[in-house]
Amino acid sequence: MFGIGSQELIIIFGIVFLVFGAKRLPEMGKGLGQAIRGFKKGMEERPQIEKSQETRNSEGLTQK
Repeated sequence: MFGIGSQELIIIFGIVFLVFGAKRLPEMGKGLGQAIRGFKKGMEERPQIEKSQETRNSEGLTQK
């Protein structure tokens, strides 16, 4: 994972814990989870939107 070992990750998480505190970490995790879910949902909807646009374009071409 980006050339970072387990010891480096523990140090990074320790620093994050010290900087943001115990109360703030769950809120940050929740926000990050919602952002990831929203991104995945957007990526799933994109092909459906593109297909509907292609369908409208092909229908428009046949009607002219």
